[in-house]
Amino acid sequence: MKISLLFICFLMTCSFYVLGQDRPPSKNMDMYRIIDQVNPDHIEQDIRTLVNFGTRHTLSDTSSATEGIGAARRWIYAEFESISNDCNSCLEVTYHSGIVEPGESRRIPERTKIVNVLAIKRGSVYPNRYVIMSGDIDSRVSDPLNASSENPGANDNASGMAGVLEAARVLSKYDFPTSIIFVGLSGEEQGLFGGKFLAETAKQENWDIVAVLNNDMIGNIHGIDGVIDNTTFRVFSEAMPPKPSEQELIWNRFYGGEVDGPSRQIARYVHKMTADYMTNLRAIMIYRLDRFGRGGHHKPFNDAGFPGVRIMETHENYNRQHQDIRTEDGIEYGDVIEGVDFEYAAKLTAVNAICLAGLAWAPPAPEEVMIGGAVKPSTRLKWKKSMDPAIKGYKIYWRDTTSPTWDYSRWVGNVDEYTLENIVIDNYLFGVVAVNENGDESPVVYPKTLIPRGLRK
Repeated sequence: MKISLLFICFLMTCSFYVLGQDRPPSKNMDMYRIIDQVNPDHIEQDIRTLVNFGTRHTLSDTSSATEGIGAARRWIYAEFESISNDCNSCLEVTYHSGIVEPGESRRIPERTKIVNVLAIKRGSVYPNRYVIMSGDIDSRVSDPLNASSENPGANDNASGMAGVLEAARVLSKYDFPTSIIFVGLSGEEQGLFGGKFLAETAKQENWDIVAVLNNDMIGNIHGIDGVIDNTTFRVFSEAMPPKPSEQELIWNRFYGGEVDGPSRQIARYVHKMTADYMTNLRAIMIYRLDRFGRGGHHKPFNDAGFPGVRIMETHENYNRQHQDIRTEDGIEYGDVIEGVDFEYAAKLTAVNAICLAGLAWAPPAPEEVMIGGAVKPSTRLKWKKSMDPAIKGYKIYWRDTTSPTWDYSRWVGNVDEYTLENIVIDNYLFGVVAVNENGDESPVVYPKTLIPRGLRK
């Protein structure tokens, strides 16, 4: 029996249509618009304003209108209010505080109120689910108890705080199903107290936190190592939550996943978004909670069980961190504004903005992800589908066991299970994401349960 070439082409076209008709786009074009809207001039202006408060030390003056941390946080509050006014009161601006009692920290010798400033862009569908971008308000010089010396904190961390403000300006023009919190945290240099208090509130009020993107020093490109680099940045993330259960430890030992905790998946998300949308910029994932022996404001959220990462420059300059302003042996010390590259800070702010948008637009991640395939030629994954109507379907990711990134993927449609034929489970690690019609993806969910024997095929 003869079949015409035209008929064969018709069948091939129909098959392609059936396979591809439900596939969302690989990129959300709104991300490019968000990147273009980040303005380095705004970031420069905000950093200069923060520097001009003289000092933002946690123990500095809180009553002055022009100097000290009190003036700085009131100005941040006013900036959030101004941004909200421009978007028809779309932000809920508030203070959040806690008390540090004497004896809790060597760096806070007297009873001190730690005040954070929050602006919440409330989600239309999931108001109690959050993605968070944070920067630090406070600064310090060589002596952590010196609250009066000139203490500009231009890069550490006026750069991160300015990035938060600019991301709020840009993303306030968009609507999201998930809430976004833009926050200036205080008390970082004295013991991460601002983050600790906010994480405690999140725990008490059962916030569903998708991710915390902590920005701490995003403006320096002249490293202490002599390297000048404005094309990379670092993403620090812990491998697993700090208190894994016995079941998690057993799973990691026998089935893998010791580098696949929720925070590590957020780091991979930042890496992928940067690679997909940013030009001449590369995210370097660092497999550490933070720099060697040091800490940042994502840690208190990790301690409370929430996923979070630190975003920062690649090449630090320690002469410009925690230093009295001075010149010794021809070396200039001090965290002054001349050490900040505003274009670079804008790049890292744009990374934050598209990651916040992607996570806030994305549907809920799949739940109860299970895996099976021992002594079989294929790998089967199964998960609980969400009832969210925004879900277009699901995508399976996998990678070599030694790879830091999800290198392979397959769109599988709006199903709750799928078998990857001839992909042997022993040789790869796997995960599943939910995808909406614009291509926005949830973070990867790593399977933590074997498919029950009765459900295996």
